[in-house]
Amino acid sequence: MAIAFACCGCALLKVKTGSGGPPGPLGAITEDERLEYIHRAQVWHPTDVGTRNLARGQEGPKSFAPHQVITCDYVGTPTSGTTPKFNCKMPDGDVIRVKYGRTEGEVYAEVVASRLFWALGFVTDAAYQVKVRCRDCPADPWRATQPRLRVATFDPAMVERQVAGEEIAHRPNQGWKFKELDLVDAAAGGASRAQLDALILLAAFVQHGDNSANNQRFVCPESALKKEGGRTTCTEPLMYISDLGSTFGRGNIWDQQTIGRANYKEWSRVPMWDDPATCRAKLGAKLRQATLKDPVVTEAGRRFLADLLVQLTDDQIRDIFEAGTIDQRGWPTPGDEARKNGTIDQWVSAFKKRRDAIVNHHCSP
Repeated sequence: MAIAFACCGCALLKVKTGSGGPPGPLGAITEDERLEYIHRAQVWHPTDVGTRNLARGQEGPKSFAPHQVITCDYVGTPTSGTTPKFNCKMPDGDVIRVKYGRTEGEVYAEVVASRLFWALGFVTDAAYQVKVRCRDCPADPWRATQPRLRVATFDPAMVERQVAGEEIAHRPNQGWKFKELDLVDAAAGGASRAQLDALILLAAFVQHGDNSANNQRFVCPESALKKEGGRTTCTEPLMYISDLGSTFGRGNIWDQQTIGRANYKEWSRVPMWDDPATCRAKLGAKLRQATLKDPVVTEAGRRFLADLLVQLTDDQIRDIFEAGTIDQRGWPTPGDEARKNGTIDQWVSAFKKRRDAIVNHHCSP
């Protein structure tokens, strides 16, 4: 597949700084044109899992080292979402979106989940845990933009880098719903059913509870953009999960942050299978806007993901959790650390137990 070569070198573009993707011709196509692109969409590319450096994560011109200290200038606070965040301008003019807060689970979970997806060949935005020194910045921008401090420090904090490319959409913020994966057609050049089901099963594995359409991105990577005669087309469209913040907890009816994000107690006890006999995975995402709930997968999809997961070494699994310092997640209520946090060893053990539940299972044809 050509997408394997295009996406392995996908540049990192920017963090999410607006309500939608960058404007472009593919962001204003007809619904029929969008459907045609879905038919040919990819979700995975071949990867040498064992060589991935999961301590550092995705590297590129705009990547960050683990726990790098970033100095930037306060720009403003986004109005959407529920996670504390603000925009900050880097010395080179790049505006980054910073998610922050010791008690905010996304700061930990999104780093861990993005490393796992990337390691296995499922494209996602890169996430880095860093320390941010924000100049002319409120002490807590999400709650009050005044007064301003000369320098406010946020540690831990997390920034994302999006896959470089152009949104494919009929309307703003369209994204994609998991049921639309059924429209991908291998005969038309799209991903195989096994790859699609492996992505779905991986979403259940990490408990991707907030799987509304705006958290899945449909994009044409820069390397796949084709411009001829004043018309822009895409040779290899890509569907991927762009926001993995509500993971490594348990999907729940209200997407409660304390339950659904970086919660060892919940993630370690949620079963991998809701109904093992029918290969129905457990993902209790009950939000009205959720697009994936307790999915049924094929044997080919289970086997595809199992073959990827067994390639991860024990050291790599440990690196995934250490990169997100998930054992240090804070909680609003005193004493919750002892009740809800796990050590790195415990997270690794829970990961391997859930992996075994996939590897050692078999789905009926």
